[in-house]
Amino acid sequence: QVQLVESGGGSVQAGGSLSLSCAASGYRWSEWCMGWFRQAPGKEREGVAVLYINNNVPGSTYYADSAKGRFTISQDNAKNTLYLQMNSLKPEDTAMYYCAAHPGRCPLAALSSQGRFAYWGQGTQVTVSS
Repeated sequence: QVQLVESGGGSVQAGGSLSLSCAASGYRWSEWCMGWFRQAPGKEREGVAVLYINNNVPGSTYYADSAKGRFTISQDNAKNTLYLQMNSLKPEDTAMYYCAAHPGRCPLAALSSQGRFAYWGQGTQVTVSS
């Protein structure tokens, strides 16, 4: 049974940084796609960053325009953990952040294809104050 557990959320002032973690367990895939999605109050959930992993080697990454240059998605295979390093945070980054996994290659337009991600964590809240 696949489990994804996020951590690392919190409150920070604008311009600050946070690092989110997603501990994965119970999977046996050699090829998979992991991503970070977020949902702000009153808004639809949106893709933030996606990472393709093949034979435990990180591959292509995809970022939402809002995340480019500020956020970095990465993976530590030894720890079975996905990360999202978020720098230069803005109040509009305030949201619940979710980790998700999809066995196999990343779907086309992965950031907009959250329905293809079968496995989700419970989320971690990020609040950025101005």
